[in-house]
Amino acid sequence: MQFDYIIIGAGSAGNVLATRLTEDPNTTVLLLEAGGPDYRFDFRTQMPAALAYPLQGKRYNWAYETEPEPYMNNRRMECGRGKGLGGSSLINGMCYIRGNAMDLDNWAKEPGLEHWSYLDCLPYYRKAETRDIGPNDYHGGDGPVSVTTPKPGNNPLFEAMVEAGVQAGYPRTDDLNGYQQEGFGPMDRTVTPQGRRASTARGYLDQARGRPNLTIRTHALTDHIIFAGKRAVGVEWLEGESTIPSKATANKEVLLCAGAIASPQILQRSGVGNPELLRQFDIPVVHDLPGVGENLQDHLEMYLQYECKEPVSLYPALQWWNQPKIGAEWAVRRHRHRRQQPVRSGRFYPQPRRVRLAEHSVPLPAGGD
Repeated sequence: MQFDYIIIGAGSAGNVLATRLTEDPNTTVLLLEAGGPDYRFDFRTQMPAALAYPLQGKRYNWAYETEPEPYMNNRRMECGRGKGLGGSSLINGMCYIRGNAMDLDNWAKEPGLEHWSYLDCLPYYRKAETRDIGPNDYHGGDGPVSVTTPKPGNNPLFEAMVEAGVQAGYPRTDDLNGYQQEGFGPMDRTVTPQGRRASTARGYLDQARGRPNLTIRTHALTDHIIFAGKRAVGVEWLEGESTIPSKATANKEVLLCAGAIASPQILQRSGVGNPELLRQFDIPVVHDLPGVGENLQDHLEMYLQYECKEPVSLYPALQWWNQPKIGAEWAVRRHRHRRQQPVRSGRFYPQPRRVRLAEHSVPLPAGGD
């Protein structure tokens, strides 16, 4: 098989690339995804309030674990990554938060990154989204990703969190992606007007599925990238239960979009990485690049438990006798169930040495109200 481009990984990056590249009918693209389709009738990936369910098991989640962390009492930390069309946008918390403008402007000071300033990126942020309350100078109105804003009737816990920040002396902001990001305020979410998760499979790939110049292979686990010298020219993968590798060549480029963990794994299996590590596994060295597979940094999720004075938490939604009713109401009146999404407020505030901290509130129940 021969294509102009081969994309490894149908996630948040791969689906965008596949959709954009195949807008040219003369360009052929092969999109490889190790997971399965994004089953539209599976509430676990489609119902925003059910966001904890796809993280359970390994149908939609690679469920990685870290090595023992020496500064965390040698604990192994869970590290979920999405598996299936949509990638991690199929299982994430649906928070829609852009990069901080100061970070982007600092990038633009580096040689070769001059066009990565906030003002350079803003048109593309706007182009990507359709905001439910309409476009403005900071938001788009006809993009592929549906973005919803919190509506009146928000959970009082979120409103209390924002008000607590204001009482502590921090500013209030009505739009964490707008003119003033710093402060406490409501958080936009990638949810459709019909109350479904707006993954990149729904937002981008749905536009391209029927194009004759796009070939999608699911359950296709990439083994390695084929190199001619130091140029990537193809991919070998295992499809389904087969033990016989499939192979395709790329006339132009191989685009590696398998995520922060799987991408360096694939590079290492292909001979790109630290030579000492590669030789331990008898992998021929294509390119000596020790940084591959190292230096990963990720944020922590921490839990603080408080007792509610009133029955205002999401605890009733976790009771099994309430779940069928909630699911049925979502199926019939999805737009009303956007209110049940756990992540609703966030905050950005400055720290010394130009660090900008970002947090969000998830009032998950740990017991009865």
